[in-house]
Amino acid sequence: MNIEEFRDYCLSLPGVTEATPFEKFSKGRFTILVFYVSGHMFCYFNIDDFRSITIKCNPAEMAELKERYQAIGEPFNGDKRYWISVEVNSDVDDDTLKTLVKQSYQLVKSRKR
Repeated sequence: MNIEEFRDYCLSLPGVTEATPFEKFSKGRFTILVFYVSGHMFCYFNIDDFRSITIKCNPAEMAELKERYQAIGEPFNGDKRYWISVEVNSDVDDDTLKTLVKQSYQLVKSRKR
């Protein structure tokens, strides 16, 4: 999956918005594109280096996912208890990646605040 296809998929989910909120912190070294639902992040990645995506995950599923896929590991700059990193174009096929993103979206959307 390429960056445009991934972005299009995320934006196809109802109520999703995108932003680059961390530019002032990176001082121009990289640009993180964040996808939101109900005002909360559910996934993000580096636009300048689309090798991995950080996705919110159900903590009860993390260990199994990390065992099953070599491409799933520690998140980029996220709480390891709630986020995973998924390498793009790896042993996680596009359909599985979309499933993980949709689950992240649903997890964040269903949270009562």
